[in-house]
Amino acid sequence: MVTALSKLRKILIATQNQGKLREIQSELAGLSAEFACLADLPSLAEVEEIHDTFRENADLKALYYADLTGLWTLADDSGLEVDALGGAPGVFSARYGGPDCDDARNNAKLLAELADVPDEKRTARFRCCLSLAADGKIIARSEGILHGRIAFSPQGHNGFGYDPLFYVPEHGCTTAQMSPEQKNAVSHRGQAIRAMKQIMLTEKLL
Repeated sequence: MVTALSKLRKILIATQNQGKLREIQSELAGLSAEFACLADLPSLAEVEEIHDTFRENADLKALYYADLTGLWTLADDSGLEVDALGGAPGVFSARYGGPDCDDARNNAKLLAELADVPDEKRTARFRCCLSLAADGKIIARSEGILHGRIAFSPQGHNGFGYDPLFYVPEHGCTTAQMSPEQKNAVSHRGQAIRAMKQIMLTEKLL
C-alpha cells in the first residue's frame, strides 16, 4: 500500500476525547512508535467535521492534522446508528443533545426519541472508521462495527458516551457494564484499532 519505513515514528492521535485516547493507546501498545494527542498541541485550530459519513470525517481529520503538524496522524470518526431513527444520531453522536451538550444530555435525548419504540425495534450499532494520513495522503483505513440494542434506561458506570444505553445481547449487559478490557475486546473501536495495527505491521509501516 505504501513505501515501507522502519524508523521509529511519532504518531499523532487526533482526538481530545480522553476515553477514545485510552482505548486507542491500549490497543496500539507494543508498536515501535511514540504517540501524541491533540491535548499535547493546544495551539492547533480544530477542524470542522463537515461531512455526513464517518469515513469522510476520519479522512478529513487525519489529513488536516497531518498537514498542520507534519506528523503521521491517526484519526477516527465514530458514533451510534439507531435503526428506528433512520441511522441517527450518526455523525452527530457527540453533539446530539444540542449546543454545549454532554453525555448525559445526549443519552437523555436518545431515550426521549425512543420512548415509544419497543425492544425488538431498538436495534443499533456502534461504528468506528479510522484513517491514517502521512505526506498529504491517506495511507491506511480500517473500520469496526458492534451490533446491539438501545436499553430503556442507563446501566453501568464504565466507558463514556452512549455506553450506558448500548446493550449487547451476546454478553447480556451494556458496554458500560463491561470492564475496559472486556469492552475493548468487542467494541467497534477495538476492532478498528486492531485492524489498523495489523495493517501497520503487515505493510511494515513502522
